[in-house]
Amino acid sequence: MNVYDGQRIQNMLVLLGYEKTDSVNDADVIILNTCAVREKATNKVFSALGRIRDCKKENAIFGIVGCVARESGEDAFRRMPELNFVLGPQSYHKLPLILDNPDQKYLHTDLSGLEKFDKLPAMTSSKLIQYIPIQEGCNHCCSYCIVPFTRGPEISRSFMDIMNDVRLAAEQGTLEICFLGQNVNGYNFQDSNFNFRLSDLIKESAKISNIKRIRYTSSYPTEMTDDLIDLHGTESKLLPFLNLPIQSGSPAVLKAMNRSYSIQDYLAIIDKLRAKRPDVQISSDFIVGFPGETDKDFEMTCRLAKKLGYINSYSFKYSKRPHTSAALMQNQIPESIKKERLKILDEILNENMRTFNMSCIGKTFDCLLDEKNYRTPYMQQVVVNAGNLKSKLQKYPKIKITDGNKCSLRGIICEA
Repeated sequence: MNVYDGQRIQNMLVLLGYEKTDSVNDADVIILNTCAVREKATNKVFSALGRIRDCKKENAIFGIVGCVARESGEDAFRRMPELNFVLGPQSYHKLPLILDNPDQKYLHTDLSGLEKFDKLPAMTSSKLIQYIPIQEGCNHCCSYCIVPFTRGPEISRSFMDIMNDVRLAAEQGTLEICFLGQNVNGYNFQDSNFNFRLSDLIKESAKISNIKRIRYTSSYPTEMTDDLIDLHGTESKLLPFLNLPIQSGSPAVLKAMNRSYSIQDYLAIIDKLRAKRPDVQISSDFIVGFPGETDKDFEMTCRLAKKLGYINSYSFKYSKRPHTSAALMQNQIPESIKKERLKILDEILNENMRTFNMSCIGKTFDCLLDEKNYRTPYMQQVVVNAGNLKSKLQKYPKIKITDGNKCSLRGIICEA
């Protein structure tokens, strides 16, 4: 979501006559786009702001947008009085007003629904992989998560507005669409005639010949409805890969997290997906050291990670966040134990990743150029061998995998 927000902000500034610079020292406008999911990220924001303040031009305008802005509010000005603006994740479309009044300080962190999508100018260019938000906010209220406070309750964009974005991206050369949402598979938009779900967006987007690949993130397990699962078995443009966060393998911890599914529910969803699409692969999210997590609870998480063989996962130490009930829970886990548990889990997840990568050697995939390297349908990075670089201008070639390690694959582009 932050990548998308950054692209829209840059597009808006370009249309206002600004040019991108790689030097903070030369910039007239400096915008820090922020995430508040973890405490460490929030702390890094204010450290970065201090460095920017000390090296920017005297009259340069600078400020923060995104979730840390929403979390901090007026306190951001107390911590960094030199800031010109603090804008929440649904307010950055107000930047033109701020730039027209550079001597005023501006705070706007209200959750204004989908106003920003109506106010933002159309994108003037698209990348080969284009992110398109379809909903914002979340109603699940997991006990550790700050998203309901920083992004608000769930709200879905109109089906037609989203499809207009998809068609515009396709016209501008996009080959892959990634639908975004804090609870992306909870997308639900109703007009006078029909109730649209994520599966409807995928089916309609797949009709566009220029679009070759479709994916979505991030999913909530109980929102994996049968229509979406069935589509994984029938729509070839829908990638055989998705992120389906489990967070913990312990029933007790899941209950404390307010995750509304059981381990059995989660495993049944995986079984359904694999029955419809045998080559589907799953990534996940894990939190270790959640308040009250015992050694037995953690062992259950490790066993689940080994059993399901996630090919790529995101694992974090539990981090206290304001406005969450977990921050007030008893039995907070010492940092040393969280650190050790994360190390153990990461070793398992890294071995899963290595095993899958090595299993790909000898196989050929349709791969999409992503910046400097290619991505397989499983989003693995593929480095093309040096002797094959003359063919690297191809945007969507077939690549035979020749080698691999934990982090990436190597391959050669197959001659047409």
